[in-house]
Amino acid sequence: MTEDDLYSQPDQKPDTGDELRVHEVRTALLDLLAEVGTVTATEAAARLGYSSGLCSFHLRQLARHGHIEEAPHRGGRARPWRLRQHNPAVGAPVEEHFGDLARGLEDESWQRWLAQRDQAPTEWRHDEAFSAVAYLTPEEMGQVADVLRRALVPYQDREQRPLARPDGARPVALITRLFPLLPHATDPPDEV
Repeated sequence: MTEDDLYSQPDQKPDTGDELRVHEVRTALLDLLAEVGTVTATEAAARLGYSSGLCSFHLRQLARHGHIEEAPHRGGRARPWRLRQHNPAVGAPVEEHFGDLARGLEDESWQRWLAQRDQAPTEWRHDEAFSAVAYLTPEEMGQVADVLRRALVPYQDREQRPLARPDGARPVALITRLFPLLPHATDPPDEV
């Protein structure tokens, strides 16, 4: 069965084993739209390395859930898509809405990992999750983020170049959120 066969029914929900692939494809499509503005399924397939049928399906699903919309076009078969310019329900700008979607997908993936990690191969049944609180200035917070981004540079081409992946490599979610901790309503005003 090909990816096109798997997703040929518009309302077909992927089974649990395919959910990671769904997250990967939809995230890649949203990232591409954020980068280039508008894209057709054929263009997305050429850029991302998926089939045009798979890209078309996921673009329609993203539109169905209000994350993207059809872009104006001159007719014909080409159907360009773009990120929603405005979310009428919340009035949030595109960047904020995209960030909320990405965090939701990250949280969903984390919950699925917690629920199913015992089904992973033995060598993959651990994670490297951690959290920390550090007292930083805004500039230092940006510097920490830059250090983390630079640490990932040697691995970034592996997504687009499967032959660069060593044996045994699997997709691993790398999620970093740096944000200031706001005081609770009951904290004294000078505490942060």
